[in-house]
Amino acid sequence: MSALQFLREKAGILVAVVIGVSLVLFVVSDFFGGGRGQRRMQKEYYELGKIGKTAVSYPEYETRLQDMMNVYRMSGQPVNEAISSQAREQVWQQMIRETLFDNQYEDLGIGVSDEELDELVFGNTPHFTVQQLFSDPQTGAFNKSFMINFLKQTEVDETVRNYWLFFEKEIINDRKNSKYNSFVAKGLYVTSKQAEYEKALMANTVDFSYIIKNYSQIPDSAVTITANDVRSYFEKNRDNYKVTAQRDIEYVVFDITPSEGDIREAENWINTTKEEFISSTDPVQFINLTSDSRHIGFFYPISNVPDTLQSFVKKEDLNSTFGPYEENGSYKLARLLAVEERPDSVHARHILISPNTTGTLENSRVLADSLVQVLRKNPASFSELVTMFSEDQGSAQIGGDLGWFQEGMMVTPFNDVCFTAKKGDIMTAETTFGIHVIEMLGVSGKTRKYNIGYIERIIAASSQTSQKIYSEASQLAGLSDTYEKFNSAITEKQLNKRTANSVIPQQQTLPGIDNSRQLVMSLFNTQKDRIVLDNNQQAVFKLGNSYVVAYCTKVQEDGYATVQDVELEIRIALLKDRKAEIISTEFKNNTADGKNFDAVASALNLQVQEASQANFRSYTIQGAGVEPALSAAVSAAVQGAVSGPVKGENGVFMFTVNNTTPAMEEDIKTIQQRLAPTFQFRGSYEAMQALQNKVNIVDKRYKFY
Repeated sequence: MSALQFLREKAGILVAVVIGVSLVLFVVSDFFGGGRGQRRMQKEYYELGKIGKTAVSYPEYETRLQDMMNVYRMSGQPVNEAISSQAREQVWQQMIRETLFDNQYEDLGIGVSDEELDELVFGNTPHFTVQQLFSDPQTGAFNKSFMINFLKQTEVDETVRNYWLFFEKEIINDRKNSKYNSFVAKGLYVTSKQAEYEKALMANTVDFSYIIKNYSQIPDSAVTITANDVRSYFEKNRDNYKVTAQRDIEYVVFDITPSEGDIREAENWINTTKEEFISSTDPVQFINLTSDSRHIGFFYPISNVPDTLQSFVKKEDLNSTFGPYEENGSYKLARLLAVEERPDSVHARHILISPNTTGTLENSRVLADSLVQVLRKNPASFSELVTMFSEDQGSAQIGGDLGWFQEGMMVTPFNDVCFTAKKGDIMTAETTFGIHVIEMLGVSGKTRKYNIGYIERIIAASSQTSQKIYSEASQLAGLSDTYEKFNSAITEKQLNKRTANSVIPQQQTLPGIDNSRQLVMSLFNTQKDRIVLDNNQQAVFKLGNSYVVAYCTKVQEDGYATVQDVELEIRIALLKDRKAEIISTEFKNNTADGKNFDAVASALNLQVQEASQANFRSYTIQGAGVEPALSAAVSAAVQGAVSGPVKGENGVFMFTVNNTTPAMEEDIKTIQQRLAPTFQFRGSYEAMQALQNKVNIVDKRYKFY
């Protein structure tokens, strides 16, 4: 069994949650050439971010990223955009942790000795990663012999060794982090004052009555807010208006769709080809040489034949064609190539012999033939041989068993061998995966099946059509040196303009555009009121099956919003404050003469509502919703008194406490013991946040990805 293949099988999920190691892969030639100013400009251009005072360059980050991607590939994971995005975030977070924690580890003397690492790998209680990598797939239990056999191969196989070193480094990092978190947690202590405060917060649970006058009951016209009020509020609350980089964009999408001429050309081609298809003596070869899609060769029962073709197929005429007809953006011709009685489904098991293991395809054939001879003499040895030789580790764990499957579920060569064999047959099939040694465990009853060949002509835009559409997009771009001209050209040409507001640097998609990441990256290198240009200073973007011309209408950098940007938000806040003052004055005037609670409610024409079991930590109030100020006020109020006014989220409250239930008596020592685990647990995960808050982290990955 290949050790690397074994680890791939076990490590796929783990790789998704661990962070990569270094692999030198990226070199910028002549990066430091030129003068001092040029070097500074180049350094700024390739600066991907900052972690405190430590600059992170694109080449450094890309090196780490490619290393992580290699680990994903070795783990057998599909390297798609989702995986790539995940890897980019993992590498970035790892670099942050290393920058923040390495000095902490050194200052505190935190490390992992060789003896400790051996214990984490070979000890009675191995690290979680080791247990997951080398667990028995049948029982889920840790299998030490698996691990020993794998580690022996690291001595002779460099790929296996590098792969293991990746996980070894993560085990060490996790151990250091665990020690650091424990160090922080053990240093936290609940003081007697904290315990007394906690006791006071939970001292009483109250039932109370309340009235509320909502802010909406005061007309906006009753409040005057000046520009000076807005500016003053903004200055006092500036930290509430921190913003991240954002852009607004307007754009036109020119879809590259086939013209009438393209459609006619495809139709003429299919009609011209029809006679050749009928007269062809080798229709499969004709399909593969002529059609836009290759012949698959599966046989299907009539129930799986498209409805359009069922009447034609039932005639079982091998010398005629059906069509042309249009289906899913293509013109098609269909010809019945063969009719056979074949099993509905089969049950098989296999051993996959890969050239990656044997060295060459010929060596794989020789080994497969040898296994066939052994199995024909002793079929019972299949389970042993599949464990020893099969590269398909998924099925090898269950004896190579593929279960029952219908025609069309396996690749064509494998499918054809299985659906023309008898139960008990042992034979081979050659596919792109390697050589399969197959044993037929079961064959269902036969049914009539049909092999249909298709000539397909995809209705696609020609190069002339694409060029024409590009010219239209280019004309718009050429007329759009100002925003007014951009809109005028759109109106004149009756184009459909799209808008995307508050686009962030990391955004992957824009409405109505496929593969729009390139446009987002370019957008953040564009100034306000400018047409968006790509890296080659071209205004027409080719994205998916469209051309796009875009205009940047708003630029917001990291920092603080402008007063103008948040004026509406501030006015709403000021309206709330001023209305609260009006309502509070009204409440105070009606309680000044000593009225009881019901009399105050009656005088203000407000309904009395009831709430129970409230204390300082109550999240919501019955009938009022989330009102933290009211929760705090009622928990500290004197029973029987008319209390308030309290400015809340939705209005201003007056209330009276009807009943107070003291909490169960708890001494300070007990409270300290109760709170200690919570404080220590918080310390284990808040240490990272505390260190991050001390430094300025700037993430500019959006410039490159």
